[in-house]
Amino acid sequence: MAFLMIRHIKAALKQGQALNNRVLYNAYSSTQTFKYEDIQIELSKNLKPKPDPDKLTFGKSFTDHMLTIAWSEQNGWDKPQIQPFGNLSLHPAASVLHYALELFEGMKAYRGVDNKIRLFRPMSNMDRMYNSSVRCSLPPFDKEELLKCLSKLVSVDKEWVPYSTTSTLYIRPTYISTEPTLGVASPGHALLFVILGPVGPYFPTGAFNPVTLYADTENVRAWKGGVGDCKMGSNYGPTIMPQKAAAAKGCQQVLWLYGEEHLLTEVGTMNIFVSWHNEQGEKELITPPLDGTILPGVTRKSLLDLARSWNEFKVTERTLSMKQFKKALSENRIHEMFGAGTACVVCPVNKILYKGEWMDIPCTIDDTSLTKRFFTELTDIQYGRVPSDWVQEVD
Repeated sequence: MAFLMIRHIKAALKQGQALNNRVLYNAYSSTQTFKYEDIQIELSKNLKPKPDPDKLTFGKSFTDHMLTIAWSEQNGWDKPQIQPFGNLSLHPAASVLHYALELFEGMKAYRGVDNKIRLFRPMSNMDRMYNSSVRCSLPPFDKEELLKCLSKLVSVDKEWVPYSTTSTLYIRPTYISTEPTLGVASPGHALLFVILGPVGPYFPTGAFNPVTLYADTENVRAWKGGVGDCKMGSNYGPTIMPQKAAAAKGCQQVLWLYGEEHLLTEVGTMNIFVSWHNEQGEKELITPPLDGTILPGVTRKSLLDLARSWNEFKVTERTLSMKQFKKALSENRIHEMFGAGTACVVCPVNKILYKGEWMDIPCTIDDTSLTKRFFTELTDIQYGRVPSDWVQEVD
């Protein structure tokens, strides 16, 4: 199989065909992967006390175990291992530390009202993680096998899934290059690992409280031809300084703009949605299109799917400039604006600071609002109050 793939590539090159990175990547190591059936489990002998689910902050607590799967060019994938949570040992020249050859995912496990533990559309996360690994030139993996291994880890640490409908177990699959060289090249060593931690609301203000945004006209989160559609750490580190600047101006999050038209792209680490009446008088829900600058969020996808299934208003993926937004706001055509993501589900926006001017955004967070409707429908599915094929139960 591998020989035929290589022969096909060589033949294509001789014919002068332009082969894209994905074809070369799939041919690179399509012959083997790790298997769930080979998983090895070492249980921790020193279990930690569980934190109070009502006092959880985001990303500060971690469970008793982690999943690790090492890869090398010479030996391929090692057997998956669930082991006691602990530190990693890296060579000082590991290329993840120097060239940011790293990517991650963000998922959650929910303890339902029936005490069953569920994952929400987990294969969508696996698809996105695989696509990010293509762009990061990390070796391919089998998405279904990783999901099985990840689910087993959640099962081992199932008592860490909060007995709560406001807190969850956050799942952080991470994939890094451990190649011990200062050369800039595809790695010959890599590590895929998964850690877990119980979390409360993402924002310190609590769940479903409106946030204020600073529309940043200087810094850019992503650009066409870049990696804005991939979940890489290199997309997030550079946002910390603008976020601090926004906080100094009295804003909780950054509204990321793009281009001379100041197109709305994302808000903080979330996708963005606007509910309005467009210039044709139609009620419409819009969100920026997946043009390479936007992360294809699982929550984003779910909100679009829900809205289209309701068939009550127009649902559009298209660009929206600040000029268009301001005009609509002045004409009272803006109904709601909110961010959406795994960490917060949906988050209403009530103010924007743009070029020194504060703009008040209509923000009703009672049961009549679209934002609250989305929040209720999604969380009802995630916590098992409503049956759905979007969830996968963990044994």
